[in-house]
Amino acid sequence: MPDRSTTDHGPHYAGSDLEALRVLLRYQRWILQKYRPYIGGRVLEVGAGTGSLALQYADAARRAVLVEPAPNLIPVLRDRVAGLDNVEVFEGTLESWRASKASEGPTEPFDAVLMINVLEHISDDAGILKLVYDLLRPGGALLLFVPACPWLYGSLDALVHHHRRYDKDGLRDLLTRTSFQIEALDYFDIAGVLPWWFTGKVLGKDAFSSGLANIYDRVVVPPMSRIEAFVPPPIGKNLTSIAIRPARTGSLS
Repeated sequence: MPDRSTTDHGPHYAGSDLEALRVLLRYQRWILQKYRPYIGGRVLEVGAGTGSLALQYADAARRAVLVEPAPNLIPVLRDRVAGLDNVEVFEGTLESWRASKASEGPTEPFDAVLMINVLEHISDDAGILKLVYDLLRPGGALLLFVPACPWLYGSLDALVHHHRRYDKDGLRDLLTRTSFQIEALDYFDIAGVLPWWFTGKVLGKDAFSSGLANIYDRVVVPPMSRIEAFVPPPIGKNLTSIAIRPARTGSLS
């Protein structure tokens, strides 16, 4: 999810973080690794950005709907997925996407919803999760990736307009309150804790470095992704979650 600010024309991408993070192809593959068994059928990605993640999973989906609220990211997103016949791009929020479909009758439910670095940008996180719950089929999966450890909140979080960072108990409570059944909830990227703390809390940096991000992606991610696959870390820069809509009827709306 890119850095966003609000203008008279709506959400707007206004920082250098997306360019820095676009080079993290190994990191993105690492994020998707745990989620891949759940990606299939109809897939919704909330906050698709410029489509870097979508390009890596779209071939596994029967239909992928990419929702992106920042108008200035839409041309890049559309261009990057232009050759994929199974991908639909919508400019707007998830709420506006749902409203646009209201006149068409009941919406076919999704098998999976991805929210990668998105929930922390939304003030009413419980409200958006209730909407996601309603859009999933019973048995469908919410694939969630958020920043962890509230004590890590620093200048880099402020730069990308994070409302919060999550602790494990708080995220578990949030998902439970919105009626999800938690299948997995784990820390992710223990090696990233110290650099994020030092850069954002000690140095107070106000920009991302694509060069340092690329080094991290090439040098740190390969061994750490293998280690964490076998030894779940006791702490991490992020939290990953797989949350299931239980196989029963009902709406939270």
